[in-house]
Amino acid sequence: MEAGKIIPFILVVMFSLQTLMAQNYDESKVGNYRLPELLKTQKGKTVSTIKDWEKIRRPEILNLFENHVYGQVPKDFDDIAFEVTNLDKNAMDGKATLKEVAITVTRNQKSVSINLLMFTPNKAKKPVPMFLVINHRGIKTMDVTRQNKDGFWPAEEVIEAGYGISGFDVIDVSPDDKVKFREGVLNQLYPEQLEMNNGMRALGAWGWGAARAIDYFEKDKAVDAGKIISVGHSRGGKASLWFGAQDKRVAITISNESGNSGAALSRRNFGETVERITNHFPYWFCPNYQQYANNENKLPVDQHMLIALIAPRAVYVASAAEDLWADPKGQYLALTEAQDVYELYKVHTNLPAEMPDVNEQIIRPHIGFHNREGKHNMTPYDWQQFIQFADNYFKRH
Repeated sequence: MEAGKIIPFILVVMFSLQTLMAQNYDESKVGNYRLPELLKTQKGKTVSTIKDWEKIRRPEILNLFENHVYGQVPKDFDDIAFEVTNLDKNAMDGKATLKEVAITVTRNQKSVSINLLMFTPNKAKKPVPMFLVINHRGIKTMDVTRQNKDGFWPAEEVIEAGYGISGFDVIDVSPDDKVKFREGVLNQLYPEQLEMNNGMRALGAWGWGAARAIDYFEKDKAVDAGKIISVGHSRGGKASLWFGAQDKRVAITISNESGNSGAALSRRNFGETVERITNHFPYWFCPNYQQYANNENKLPVDQHMLIALIAPRAVYVASAAEDLWADPKGQYLALTEAQDVYELYKVHTNLPAEMPDVNEQIIRPHIGFHNREGKHNMTPYDWQQFIQFADNYFKRH
């Protein structure tokens, strides 16, 4: 490194360390907080029926998340086309069929293409449930040649369990970069969103891309489009939750270590904060969200409300014991707070008041959770629990 660059580099490292050290990891310092009431409308009416939830409160909460956190997600486009660009019916030594599908969406005479990768098991006698991964780890993670096998996307294990597995690289819709995020869906199809303080940004665009994958699955006879499982890790887990909350075609929403602005309660003074995340990753969220940095109590929503939007469909939240940045306890508490809406649908989840021990899974009808040992990652252990949860929810065994 050149001598003139050493001091700035050291300053950056010191600043980063100071920022990390400034975060709270002590439960005794969390303090008191009050969550927005899940089942009370903005006019103060208590919600006690499914009708009032679906007609009044749920749309209110969706709108609040759109306007204050993630931005609106446009639904209109002029055309969508699907082309199978690669087909191998003898993938994985004959155990699976590989398809690469170019999904091309056109609006106002401009187009964007998403490369969807998918495997389905050849032993299946009928259409299969499909795991759909919102992948921010790069295309190598989903190597279709299977020369590079990554536990983040364990295709062989999923196929062996009788499921399909698919995914797309978020770079196809909105690159995970504070400048380049505009390139793709936003500047080509929906440039007006970039002018809005409540307009779609990267996380919303990733979910938009996942919705286009489901558009394709509805055309593919190998896939049971009524049993789509959205999966995301970290920032992808945030996108998975927001996507699952909006698109009712998602049967199971999986959030792996999504942390702040994902599954963890924002009002807890623990781990990552709204200030930290909006400072470092402002392009994930609509500009309006930045006003809640160090001002979480003014947020009209918190993340238990996001999870509740998924009800009565299924949701699984995974954590890692060493990933305090993502606040495993805050994620579990958000799950427990969301149970009230499941109760409206007579879905009795009965989660324990205390978070389960490390490596102890909770797999209940409609809600699942675990906090495995280890660090921030999505691992084969996590996938084993996801598969077990899906087996239970779909009554496959």
